[in-house]
Amino acid sequence: MRLIDVNGEQLGVMSRDKALSIAQERGTDLVEVAPNASPPVCRLMDYGKFLYEAQKREREARKSQAKVEIKEIRLRPKISEHDLAYRLRDARKFLERGAKVKVRLRFRGREVTHPEVALKLMERVAQELSDVSVVEKRASREGMTMLMILAPNR
Repeated sequence: MRLIDVNGEQLGVMSRDKALSIAQERGTDLVEVAPNASPPVCRLMDYGKFLYEAQKREREARKSQAKVEIKEIRLRPKISEHDLAYRLRDARKFLERGAKVKVRLRFRGREVTHPEVALKLMERVAQELSDVSVVEKRASREGMTMLMILAPNR
């Protein structure tokens, strides 16, 4: 097996027993890094420290990830003008804060037989919020609901 030192310096090709004795001598672990290579490559390292640093890097990466929040507004096909204005105001506030908005329109009873009314309402919502958002997912029917997802403008 080929042995690599803690500093990345190659110590040469040697038997497994000799590599283990060198690792014990130096107080490090012998870690196989390329088992499929010919000869296999092993490295002298403090494996516990290596795992700790890997976890630390992972935590840092998770911290810097942007979490996208999805807020929802619920509408009905027969919503009044005032109620719609109120919902649009909330949606605009969510979008300005950087959250995505899921617009859910629920049908009740026979309202489902007139999807064109709901589609017209969804288009109106998208139009009203077009200055602060883009339509990520067009309005589509799923059973007794119609969904549309709006993402904030960048």
